[in-house]
Amino acid sequence: MRLGAIDIGSNAARLLISDAVTDNGKTAFNKVNLVRVPLRLGFDVFEKKEISQEKTEMIVNTLKAYKYLLDAYQVKHFKAAATSAMRDAVNAKDIIDHVKNETGITIEVISGGDEAAFIYENHIAENMDKSMAYLYIDVGGGSTELTFFAENKLIFKESFNIGTIRLLKNQVTDQQWDVMKEFIKKETKNHTNDIVAIGSGGNINKVFSLSKRKDGKPLPLELLKDYYKELGSFSLEDRIRIYKMREDRADVIVPALQIYINVMRWANAEEIFVPKIGLADGLIQHLYEEIKTKKQA
Repeated sequence: MRLGAIDIGSNAARLLISDAVTDNGKTAFNKVNLVRVPLRLGFDVFEKKEISQEKTEMIVNTLKAYKYLLDAYQVKHFKAAATSAMRDAVNAKDIIDHVKNETGITIEVISGGDEAAFIYENHIAENMDKSMAYLYIDVGGGSTELTFFAENKLIFKESFNIGTIRLLKNQVTDQQWDVMKEFIKKETKNHTNDIVAIGSGGNINKVFSLSKRKDGKPLPLELLKDYYKELGSFSLEDRIRIYKMREDRADVIVPALQIYINVMRWANAEEIFVPKIGLADGLIQHLYEEIKTKKQA
């Protein structure tokens, strides 16, 4: 079964097309194509509270292209979800209606809690050491989603309006950091010595790539701190040149590392696994479960 997911984030919009293949009762999701367009909606919304006409046209053009790709790959089932920037935009409904008229695609604006839940749909922790506790950390442009898995069950899922673009725009207060800190410390205090982080998002994937670690090997917290200092010591232009980064990655990677480091410190997590998962993967798996349930019914 071929499925599609569109993730419209605060920094970029992604289209993921995957094949769901079931063998011996287990379903694997094999990536067919992944396309990313840096719409950067958060730069409008977190300052002006609305999405500009120029960005609206970019959204429509991007989703038109994605619809053509979905049709070309003969994808019959897909989901489109928007996150923090669209949650905060006062003109979100007008844009969603416009996109529907132009492309036929229905965008669902999901809550921070739903975003965390969709990322958890990947169930990465369930295949790891059951004696450990796992903290999913998904850092986006507008928010950070945390999901905690321990004792073989979901303990909490929470969203915080602390994201890379908000940090770049100086729109995260000390009080917001304190709320996140106290929440993490309180909710993880019974697992202070056995928490491992699982990171998702383009920035942690880029750091993993820079580290040249083998797939499946975790990144130590100390290494993240080293990259934070190293990357933060360069100008944006030098980061682009030296590390061969796109501008829309080079400007957000340092604030992203700040978030990962803080969350891991407060949770006493010394390592982070980077399994290359994200919201789009979770949407695909959620869609698959929906279709399977309907067929069984």
